[in-house]
Amino acid sequence: MNDRYDVVIAGAGPAGSQCARDLAARGYDVVVLETEPEDQFPRQSNKSTAGTFPSMMASFGIPDDVVMQYTDSVVLESPTDHYVREQPGAVLEFAEFKRFLVSDGRADGAEYRFDARVTAPIMDGGEIVGVTYNGDEEVYGEIVVDATGPAAPLAKKLDLVELERENHAIGIEYEFEGIDIDRPGFADLHDAMMLRLDHAIAPGGYSWIFHTGEDTAKVGLCYIQNDIHQRYARESFTIDDYLDHWLETDPRFQNAERLEGKQHRGSAHIQRPGKMHTDRFMAIGDTVPTVDPLWGEGINKCMQSGRMAAAAADSCLKHGDLEPTADNLEVYETLWHREVAPNVRSRLWMTKLLYFASNERYNTLMEDLNRFDNETLAKANRGNPFAVAKLLQLGDIPMLARLVAQEYGFGSPQ
Repeated sequence: MNDRYDVVIAGAGPAGSQCARDLAARGYDVVVLETEPEDQFPRQSNKSTAGTFPSMMASFGIPDDVVMQYTDSVVLESPTDHYVREQPGAVLEFAEFKRFLVSDGRADGAEYRFDARVTAPIMDGGEIVGVTYNGDEEVYGEIVVDATGPAAPLAKKLDLVELERENHAIGIEYEFEGIDIDRPGFADLHDAMMLRLDHAIAPGGYSWIFHTGEDTAKVGLCYIQNDIHQRYARESFTIDDYLDHWLETDPRFQNAERLEGKQHRGSAHIQRPGKMHTDRFMAIGDTVPTVDPLWGEGINKCMQSGRMAAAAADSCLKHGDLEPTADNLEVYETLWHREVAPNVRSRLWMTKLLYFASNERYNTLMEDLNRFDNETLAKANRGNPFAVAKLLQLGDIPMLARLVAQEYGFGSPQ
């Protein structure tokens, strides 16, 4: 096998595979090292709800045959109310989607090595020049990319990534059949992606039902294991206990049955990224981390980060005399903050504000959402401070004070 490439990528998730697709399409020699065996890929890394939107499908040329169900709306639920927004979307078959990215990259010349666990960077003169994998095997590249997610074996050893335990989000999801998709008293979830805000089900987080056709759906929940979660959590309850509680108490699941082999567990970090690159190196996807903090959207964000890294690599490699130094790869972080997550700070604030709220406030939030026009809500979702302010009430002042106190280290939310 060749041991020298233009770019070496660790991780064949959406970020790594999209980076490889873009680089291979430009004619570069690129190799992707993936921990899982090819005949089982993706077994352990099939961990996404896979909800996305037409903009992602069109931007990255994703075919219809990896879509489980196209959706027409997004539904937000509180314990007693709901809000419906017409918003086209798609629920992907995540495993098929990941295999498509690999196949499409290979068609353009990207090489994939499966069953290849990356363990450490190879350094020369203080710069990364390659990686070791599977113990003592080596591969070298002009540029190295870490797309391994929270494991981050390269980024951590280069002191670029510090994923904080209090910002660790965990999630669990099953696929079910026999769900009452249009239960009286609830929103009609036909062709919908539903997110529910309810601390009795997901304290400090949210749960979801993504319709996947007829009476089937993806059902799951996630939360961040921090002070907000502890404020509402039940003693000794695990994430599995919360999901079981929801299944037992929500009448929509009265006749539901889990589909065998359709269980997914995952994790991500909800925090502001630090440095994302250095000499000859970039960290992308959930290694950074990249997931949108407010609604957990990860696929599009990870794909975008892979594309921005490919553009940065291309800006150096297409000039034979331009070294991929930290200064010359700075364009990656510029593009990331401009194109991938332009409002990351404000969205993190909105995330904390949302999950500080009580169930009673979630109920009045649904009333607020139904009262405002779509343009105001779209601006609020993008982090526009004036639009966000319209959604706030006088009773939110103590909650805002707690948020400020936590942000600036004055204490934890009570």
